[in-house]
Amino acid sequence: MGIENIVVWVIIGITALVSFKGFDNVYFFRKYDFHIGSIRAGEQHRMFTSAFLHVDPVHLIFNMYTLYIFAPMVLGGLGVINFLIIYFASLICGNLLTLYIHKNDLYYRAIGASGAVMGIIYSAVLLDPDEIIYLFFFLPMPLYVFGLGYLIYSIYGMRAKADNIGHTAHFGGAIGGLVFTLCKRPELFQTQTLVIGLLIVPIVILFFMARSGKI
Repeated sequence: MGIENIVVWVIIGITALVSFKGFDNVYFFRKYDFHIGSIRAGEQHRMFTSAFLHVDPVHLIFNMYTLYIFAPMVLGGLGVINFLIIYFASLICGNLLTLYIHKNDLYYRAIGASGAVMGIIYSAVLLDPDEIIYLFFFLPMPLYVFGLGYLIYSIYGMRAKADNIGHTAHFGGAIGGLVFTLCKRPELFQTQTLVIGLLIVPIVILFFMARSGKI
């Protein structure tokens, strides 16, 4: 097993262990989830630890399976160090955006590796937008279509507020993955101009929704 596979499996393993601990221990879950009131009171560790918790096994499996599928494209295109930087930078960017948008909602809670995984998705889309994946194992679609659809679903999730999944973090993570990948591969501005424009659209929509108070 190469170092690239080891890195991905270590992230998946740690996330799974922490998540299952949270499934069985409400105190543990509440101590490390993303909670605006607690973060503003000084518990900044929640900005990081919340990404290793998940709502339930389905949420965990979906995020980790998505990471497993997209990680090889980023590892192959940018290497292990840059992969790790994108993953953890997107994690923090996602939670920073969540904190900014929901800063006045002291009871707001969220968990999940969504921001970090979204950063990897966006990076992979930029590196190889026409790569075909199979949604639900049978529905083929290009990477850029999946990336756009995932963010559009996140807009719905943010407005519905029907779960504790960190939908807002998807956007912060997407921004992190987009910016860092373009910094490392500036030639993509010329070779993937249309794809970059398409990926920015949902982020712009989010910005105007936030400005108008619709989320």
